[in-house]
Amino acid sequence: MAAERTNVSNELVWQLTRSQNAYLVRRNTGGGSQFSRDPLNLQNKHSLKYAGFANTKAIGVQAAENGGVTVITKKASTPQQPAQTQVAVNYGPKTSTRKIYKGVATLAAKNGYRADIREEAVARVSAIRQSQQAKKETPAKKARGVKAQAVEASE
Repeated sequence: MAAERTNVSNELVWQLTRSQNAYLVRRNTGGGSQFSRDPLNLQNKHSLKYAGFANTKAIGVQAAENGGVTVITKKASTPQQPAQTQVAVNYGPKTSTRKIYKGVATLAAKNGYRADIREEAVARVSAIRQSQQAKKETPAKKARGVKAQAVEASE
């Protein structure tokens, strides 16, 4: 039995689910902003452009628990089997950042994703990798002037 493609367009799915879906987050502050918790949403913005559940091709980048990066892509070939449409590629914490950039860009280019989405995926990888780096400790500030004299006098 051959797999059948659905005849539902991305725009129709978005029109039906844009006001209510499991990923929608509404905030009263900031003028009633709307965000998305969709794992295939690169910007966490509630819009058709970034909605992974509404688009046939989507890409998502998340931080892995071990300090690495997980890239999730959505295959357009099997929309009727949601459990099998997502493919995850894991990059470990020791993998160089440039290698992850290249992997994300080639993965997105090979599957025919839009160029602006590819750039945003690489930017998301960059932000995740930067957040995973250890913070540099700043040395304690030395007292100057009157405060330094007061410290020396007390010793």
